[in-house]
Amino acid sequence: MKNLKLDDHNEEQERKFELDFLLSLSTHERFQMMLSKSDGMKLSLIRNEHRKPVEIIKREFS
Repeated sequence: MKNLKLDDHNEEQERKFELDFLLSLSTHERFQMMLSKSDGMKLSLIRNEHRKPVEIIKREFS
């Protein structure tokens, strides 16, 4: 895995680095990463006693 090291804050280089990384992944790998992050966010919401994931989904689509 590559790491980006910058002397100064540079959003354009950070964005380019992220896009290059995502483009290096297959479609399947990108979807797996997306689903993994989504599951992590749901667990974090539940752990911090926020709304249940089902309630969030219902609200987004209603």
